[in-house]
Amino acid sequence: MNSNPLTFRLDRFEGPLDLLLHLIAKNKVSIYDIPIAQILDQYMEVLNQAQAMDMDVAGDFIAMAAQLVYIKSKMLLPRHEETPEDDPRAQLVEMLLEYQRIKLAAPYLREHGEFGRDIFTKSPEPLQTKTPVEYRHPVSDLVRAARNLLRRTERRIPPSAKVFTGIVGREPVPVGEKILQILNRFLSHTRLKFSRLFDHAQSRSEIVALFLAVLELSKTHRVMLEGEGDDLELRLTQPGEEVPHH
Repeated sequence: MNSNPLTFRLDRFEGPLDLLLHLIAKNKVSIYDIPIAQILDQYMEVLNQAQAMDMDVAGDFIAMAAQLVYIKSKMLLPRHEETPEDDPRAQLVEMLLEYQRIKLAAPYLREHGEFGRDIFTKSPEPLQTKTPVEYRHPVSDLVRAARNLLRRTERRIPPSAKVFTGIVGREPVPVGEKILQILNRFLSHTRLKFSRLFDHAQSRSEIVALFLAVLELSKTHRVMLEGEGDDLELRLTQPGEEVPHH
């Protein structure tokens, strides 16, 4: 046992782990190799010197003392080399390390917890509503403005022929020609994607002719339309295949 007198009061420590850390530091021993017997004697001496203790607080210190006694008794038991056992101090070491980390972080958390304590923010100001606009012109001004608008509309020049370029072709595209073109594509494909039929169309007339060709092939049951939307596909009708009526 350490012969130096211990004059520390129990209220100096925040809990039993705090007292244990103090004793470990005072004896200059490793937290990973605690001399349980020596630390237990000093721990009990501090408890005996405490004149008055809050019963709730004292309960935690007494519970730790009981745990230290239990660890000491386990360490005194003979060990079998054939079956190595865990160090009975391992759980206590883990608790002390965790408490030590929390204790080191406490000042940082306390300092940052006070940030913004003396900062006051300004309350939002009410929105300034704008004065509504009042119309102060006579009715005759509105009538005059309406007449000017109608006059400009009457003077509007008809659009030039270039505006209609591409809308209507000069020469109509034969639908029969597009029917043959679609059927020829089935020589190398079992299915045709509907949207790809219009990839090489040069005019809107050709697009219209292709669309009418698809309708005619479907109407005469020479092709079947399957899918919907972007996944719509065409396939040739097989001989003897029943065609659903829509």
